[in-house]
Amino acid sequence: MAEQLKAMQQSDDRRPNLLVRPAHDVADSADAFDQLQSAHIVMVDDEPIMLEITATLLEDAGYSNFSAIEDSSQAMDILTQGRPDILLLDLVMPDVDGFAILEGVRNSSELEHLPVIVLTSSSDPADKLRALSLGATDFLAKPVDASELALRVRNTLAAKAYQDQLAYYDNLTGLPNRRQFLSLLEWGLKRALRDGTSLAVLHVALDNLRGISDTVGPALADEILKVAAERVSAALRDSDILSHTTERDGDRYAARFGSDDFSVALTGVDSVVAPAVVTRRLLQALKSPVTLDGHDYFLICSIGIAVFPQDGDSVDGIVRNASAACDHARSIAGERYCFFSRDMNERSSQRMRLESKLRRALSNGELRPIYQPKVAVDSGQIAGMECLLRWSHPEDGSISPATFIPVAEETGLIVEIGEWILERACEHAKQLHHDGGDALKVAVNVSGRQLLDQNFKKALSAALRHTGLDPSCLVLEITESIIMDDIDSSVRLLNEIKNTGVRISIDDFGTGYSSLSYLKKLPIDELKIDQSFVKDIPESKDDIAIVRAIVMMAKSLGLSVVCEGIETAEQMALLKTINCDLAQGYYLSRPLEFADLLGFVRADTASGR
Repeated sequence: MAEQLKAMQQSDDRRPNLLVRPAHDVADSADAFDQLQSAHIVMVDDEPIMLEITATLLEDAGYSNFSAIEDSSQAMDILTQGRPDILLLDLVMPDVDGFAILEGVRNSSELEHLPVIVLTSSSDPADKLRALSLGATDFLAKPVDASELALRVRNTLAAKAYQDQLAYYDNLTGLPNRRQFLSLLEWGLKRALRDGTSLAVLHVALDNLRGISDTVGPALADEILKVAAERVSAALRDSDILSHTTERDGDRYAARFGSDDFSVALTGVDSVVAPAVVTRRLLQALKSPVTLDGHDYFLICSIGIAVFPQDGDSVDGIVRNASAACDHARSIAGERYCFFSRDMNERSSQRMRLESKLRRALSNGELRPIYQPKVAVDSGQIAGMECLLRWSHPEDGSISPATFIPVAEETGLIVEIGEWILERACEHAKQLHHDGGDALKVAVNVSGRQLLDQNFKKALSAALRHTGLDPSCLVLEITESIIMDDIDSSVRLLNEIKNTGVRISIDDFGTGYSSLSYLKKLPIDELKIDQSFVKDIPESKDDIAIVRAIVMMAKSLGLSVVCEGIETAEQMALLKTINCDLAQGYYLSRPLEFADLLGFVRADTASGR
């Protein structure tokens, strides 16, 4: 029996109560029957042979999730832990009979709606009347007929699924309702407590929906709310959310919590990063106008965030605090968000302030390119340079790229900034060519957000056209993680870029995403070995072997190789022995302002190295 209890408890990992999620019309669902067959069926009977026969009949009918309880005295504890979808119940049993179990089920807040099919060999009408008065759903006579069992179970489960839809889902938006959200959240809190993870609740308020309803009427306001619900659901499904976080696997679900607000739960989070990313995605999704009958309606949105366990250790507490944070966000301004935690709220405010400053940085001339030379390993002559972005704020001073680049990525500012830095790099490279550095190539980092932007190729062509730079002198450095996310699409996109004459380099090669079998498919010209493999050479024999292997492989594919992070003469000497093409690092030169780069190139040319 202990093993039975353990097996039933494990089923608590399921989201509670519902057979169909999301609960659309069961009759219209193509896989409705498959979902019903996944239902958890429990049978309580003191006859082992009856349990075995029923399990076999159900398995033949396609139901595989079956649990048997032979000791009726254990039934209520196991049912409460396991929360099955349907109960098959014998009436005549020693110790605790079926009537007592049925009464206990109907008096349990967790099991009161559980469908119960009574299995009985009794023909006494009084027994059936008593079972009905206690809340039995249906009856089956013993011995059980296979066809009748399958039919009764299926009909009962279908009815439960339809009742779940009515009881737990909002009819207008199709989202879980407040009742179901609180049930899901209770399950999520228990799971987070067991796993030692956090859980975030986002309270999303449409601040002006009531005013819109007063102006255009409730029917049109309902249509706007439906569009908002669709956008919230789509934002939570977007895989780009995961690509910006490093959280462990978890669930994301939304509900209509009130007349003009939603609640979102994020399970399995380990920091405030995931809630912040999701929140910004929701704000962006709800920012676009809703166009109905030729008119645009703009929603004003506020979002409050509370995180378990620091902001509350109960369903009521976490929901209340998320709502309070939303109220605070609304009091600051529209389309804003804040965390309930004072410390988190401060960090969130700092991030928002940083974003605000970054939006002004480009127009204020605070951003600038600097360049780190790339040197040919065999000759020691400069062969090119990598363009790097720096930000000098008039009050805050120098702000690290590690701080502002993620913000630029997340907000989409990286697209505008990327276009600007690309044109500046091409302009400076062309100027270097006029100054005697004819063969020098400039490398510019391109983020995934830039690369996937529909205007990127147009911006690339414009930069080359405006500056007159030979496309073969421009190298786009792209991290391999971007490419490996969707290799087929990457090949098509890179081929289109390659057709412009631009060279393509894989940056940070070897950091964990590499798939050597795909390298020959990619239209690339260069591999840039990540500095993590270089910093410990020549002392680390393993790193030497890795770098040597990458160089040999690249050469066999006709690719050139760059080693970054070179800081010693010994590292440079080793690169010569393994036939590496280019080197970059502080040993050769620190990143230089453009005026200093001009001097570096002139000195290099004069030396004739």
